[in-house]
Amino acid sequence: MKKKYFWTLYFFSDFLSSTISWLVFNYYRKTYIEKYPFEINEKLVISTLLISAFWIVVYAAFGNYKNVYKKYRIKEITQTLSQSFIGIIFIFFTFLLDDKINSYQDYYSLITVLIALHISLTFIPRILLTSRTVNSIHQKKIGFNTIIIGSEKKAKDIFNEIKNLKKGSGQFIIGYVSNAKSKDLIADTGLEKLGDYHQITKIIEDLEIEEVIIATESDDYKKTNNIINDLANLKVEIKVIADMYSILTGSVKMNSIFGALLISVNPEIMPSWQKTVKRILDLLISTVAIVLLIPVFIVLSILIKIGSKGNIIFKQQRIGLGNKPFKIFKFRSMFLESEKNGPQLSSQNDPRITPLGRFIRKTRLDETPQFFNVIKGDMSLVGPRPERQFFIDEIIKKAPHYKHISNVKPGITSWGQVKYGYAENVDEMIDRLKFDLLYVENMSLSLDIKILFYTIIIMLKGSGK
Repeated sequence: MKKKYFWTLYFFSDFLSSTISWLVFNYYRKTYIEKYPFEINEKLVISTLLISAFWIVVYAAFGNYKNVYKKYRIKEITQTLSQSFIGIIFIFFTFLLDDKINSYQDYYSLITVLIALHISLTFIPRILLTSRTVNSIHQKKIGFNTIIIGSEKKAKDIFNEIKNLKKGSGQFIIGYVSNAKSKDLIADTGLEKLGDYHQITKIIEDLEIEEVIIATESDDYKKTNNIINDLANLKVEIKVIADMYSILTGSVKMNSIFGALLISVNPEIMPSWQKTVKRILDLLISTVAIVLLIPVFIVLSILIKIGSKGNIIFKQQRIGLGNKPFKIFKFRSMFLESEKNGPQLSSQNDPRITPLGRFIRKTRLDETPQFFNVIKGDMSLVGPRPERQFFIDEIIKKAPHYKHISNVKPGITSWGQVKYGYAENVDEMIDRLKFDLLYVENMSLSLDIKILFYTIIIMLKGSGK
């Protein structure tokens, strides 16, 4: 089966396991607890379908069907146990707490049987599938397309190290890309040269590359940083060769004791379940906010319309997740044709801002229509502020690492917005950038809550810059 469809085996295995465990559990429930004859009726069929769907949603939310070639047995054990306990507790309090019982010991029996059935029936096929995958990877039968960037000694050494591993790590190195005019030392290994560095985007797309190993020489940190920045917008996992400093500072995180010493540059900091919760919170909070703010929207709409000519809602193209453009919504805070001379950033005493505009900017009320952007999926409540392509191009000239921002969905508010406020020029945008990069590297629900909390304080104080 092709790798991109391999997750369906886990999907159908989980669906079948949850269906069987629920049916067997109900047989025990009816026969031994409620003392009724077991029968398959409409109610049981509906509850079984709902429970099975519930488990699939839970597992998908935790990211169980992503990167199935990178699963390993210890992780499978811990995930199955933790996720099953969470789901079973929810099912128990939702569906079973009102059961007719003879004593509270029946509750203990019910939950014990459900836990035993569900975990065992889910775990056995999962561990068999994962063991099959792990064994195939160790035997170097399956893996993910990988290339090496570099052609000197370090590139040759890492290729030979991975090639000579007794157990495969999953990296199918299909070739290398030369990034310098120096002597090509890797060619004599028989590894195919796929092209030069200026062709890297085309090579990655054409060969469906999933992982890139940067193998520049130890003293050329600038070159390594430039390559990382160039690859930031491509959907590949980036790894660099670990040196002793990286090992001592704890940068090297190993999932396999058989793998080469590599540092993952762009790991997913926020777990899949937190991403799911983040999206749910985005939808819930945005919906509630829109309902509560309807009176404010009406008042502001009237004041904006009376105050100056132009549309109430200002729409502008911004660049979002994966460099995809979208239309951002804001209450208009500037006079009509304020950018007739080209894109400009606002300043502290900008004459283009209307009197009302100054107030709604300080209180961040001009940003509130972006709750609709959040519901559409273009934005999140918290994330780096989206910019226009014109200013992105200007920023990248001075700070190429800005490209990493596009890996995260933009937000209504951000760490940079809270700490720095609106930027008045490209240099200030770069100063604010470090806070947004810190957010990208430290994403978590707790950090989002802190940023939202301080944003509310800024709105109430009217102290926004």
